Amino acid sequence: MGRTSTHEIRVELEGAADSDQEELEALTLELRQHLMEFDVERAELARGTVAPEGTKVAAAVTVGALIVTVGVPLLPKMLDVIKAWIGNRPVRTATVTIGADSIEVAALSSSDQRRLIDAFIASHESSSQNDTSL
Repeated sequence: MGRTSTHEIRVELEGAADSDQEELEALTLELRQHLMEFDVERAELARGTVAPEGTKVAAAVTVGALIVTVGVPLLPKMLDVIKAWIGNRPVRTATVTIGADSIEVAALSSSDQRRLIDAFIASHESSSQNDTSL
């Protein structure tokens, strides 16, 4: 039985103009829980490269960021889940990054954004099909 290809994805939330770090942290944890229910392989808080003032380096996380591992077939649905989740929260956008490619997902999507999301997904579906690693 073959193993499904996966992507490690960085998801960064941008809060509303009046959001503070505490609210953004709570929203990040809420999105993480929501994604875990969606059947991703892994969703963890992203570790920061620079520790915020007053924290230990080993404990530093990037507020508003997750690292998600998801099977390639679930990528389109995961992006739709994130888009729908943003719609009911004080979050402006979620930046989804795979490797060097990023796309901003917003709650209110135009047909242009839908085409961009579809092209983003297609480029990563085809690159995983060309991947020969197991």
